[in-house]
Amino acid sequence: MPETRSDRPLKPGDRAPNVVLDAITRQGKIAIDDFRGQKPVLVGLFRGLHCPFCRRQIAAMANLAGELQQKGIDSLTVVNTPTERARLYFQYHPIPNLLAASDPDQISHRAFGLPNVEFTESETAWPYKIGLNVVNSMRVDMPELPQPMDPMAATEYLDKADGYEFDDDDRRMIAKGQGQLVGEFLLDRDGFVRWCFTEVADDGRHMFGVPAPQEVMSAASHIAA
Repeated sequence: MPETRSDRPLKPGDRAPNVVLDAITRQGKIAIDDFRGQKPVLVGLFRGLHCPFCRRQIAAMANLAGELQQKGIDSLTVVNTPTERARLYFQYHPIPNLLAASDPDQISHRAFGLPNVEFTESETAWPYKIGLNVVNSMRVDMPELPQPMDPMAATEYLDKADGYEFDDDDRRMIAKGQGQLVGEFLLDRDGFVRWCFTEVADDGRHMFGVPAPQEVMSAASHIAA
C-alpha cells in the first residue's frame, strides 16, 4: 500500500490513516483498520525499546489497558524495534495483555505526523531541528533520577538502572531514529482522533513525559462504547 504521511501531528477531528504492521505479541499483521467500525483504540507510537523513556511510557500506557478495556476501548503499542528483537525483550519483560506492533521504518509515526527531529550544532526550528546546545540545556526530572539531568545523562542513568543490553538492532534504530518524537492518539470507533498527547506540542514541553492517567480516562469516558 502507498505510504501515508501527515505534515503535522494529527489532532482531534482528523481521520487516522490505515497502517499495517507486523505484530509482536501475536503472529500476523495488525492494522489500524482492524479497529475501525469495531472498537475505539488508544494508539501509542514510541521510539523503540532502546529508549528508556519509551519503555516507561509503554508501561504507563499498559497500566491503563484494563480500565480502558472496561470501557470497551482497545490499546495498541507501536515500537520502532524490529519484530524479533521486540519479542525477545517482551519475553523477558512481559506486560500482561499487551497488544504490540513493530515499525522499525517509522511508517506509523510519519502517517500520524510525528517528526524525526534532526540534531544540529546550534540551529533550532522545532519540531524539525534542534540544536545540541538546546538539548544540553534541557532537564529531565523524574522520580527515578537522583536529580534533574540533561536527556543524554538521564538516558545513560536509566539504561544502567534497567540493565538494558544493546544489540545491533538497537544501534541501527538509534542511528536512524534517535530524534523520533512520540505520541498517543485515542481513536473513536470510526477511526477519528478524539484526543492526543505528543512530544511535539507546546514546543516540546511534554518531552519524555507521560499523560496524566486521569486525562486519558476522561477522554476515554467521552467515547466509551
